[in-house]
Amino acid sequence: MTRRLVPESIIKPPYAEQGISSVWNPEVPLNSPQDIVGLRKAGSLAKSILDLGQKMCLPGTTTEEIDKALHAIIIAKGAYPSPLNYSGFPKSVCTSVNNVIAHGIPDERPLQDGDIINLDITVYLDGYHGDTSATFLVGEVDEKGKALVECTRETLEKSINICGPGVPFKEIGRVICEHADKYGFSVSEELSGHGIGREFHCHPLIYHHLNDEEGHMETGMSFTIEPILCQGSPMGIMWPDQWTISTVDGGRSAQFEHTLLVTENGFEILTK
Repeated sequence: MTRRLVPESIIKPPYAEQGISSVWNPEVPLNSPQDIVGLRKAGSLAKSILDLGQKMCLPGTTTEEIDKALHAIIIAKGAYPSPLNYSGFPKSVCTSVNNVIAHGIPDERPLQDGDIINLDITVYLDGYHGDTSATFLVGEVDEKGKALVECTRETLEKSINICGPGVPFKEIGRVICEHADKYGFSVSEELSGHGIGREFHCHPLIYHHLNDEEGHMETGMSFTIEPILCQGSPMGIMWPDQWTISTVDGGRSAQFEHTLLVTENGFEILTK
């Protein structure tokens, strides 16, 4: 699978050519004022790309067409599409449709009326990553599908609203599960949120399920919260492409994601 080209003039992450992953240092980075400026710019760009992608989520459009268009816009903005060749990922965005939990690879399947699709967008701009995702309705979606998407969006909002200095990371999972359980949805444990900044992924890990992990938020930390809710079993199965993860029972899943900065008085959503 041939990778899309990125101009030489664009600043690229260290893995762009080698296809490696992030360097995981044991400490959680605390961002400097300069870092925060860079994170804000990357987060703002990621959000604008996601908004453009939403407009393409129409019946008849292929996810390959979405990937091609968004790749072109990202590089036109002077940024690198972070997923491209990260640990060998072949495309510039992730497109997860219906029962795909995460990391769906764009392909030639046309979107169909009634589908739900998660677009996961990360950009690398001037040395910083901005990461966001949302699940969109394609055409007319049934009420159960709409309820899944809405509940997932609400879990992200509720978990963000508790963030601030001194808050235990494990509170995020508690809030998400409490709301998901209320509406009969399960919370996937396949993936976690993560620290982000100069590295695509770093500490802290943010678990969305109930957990007893240690650690608490500190001013200057930046990380993603990205809950995935499922209609049936939260268990996932890896496809032969070694990227795509789908539900084991065919139930649909939805995901929403923001990049956050912990501030002295609470939080700042960098991808809003």
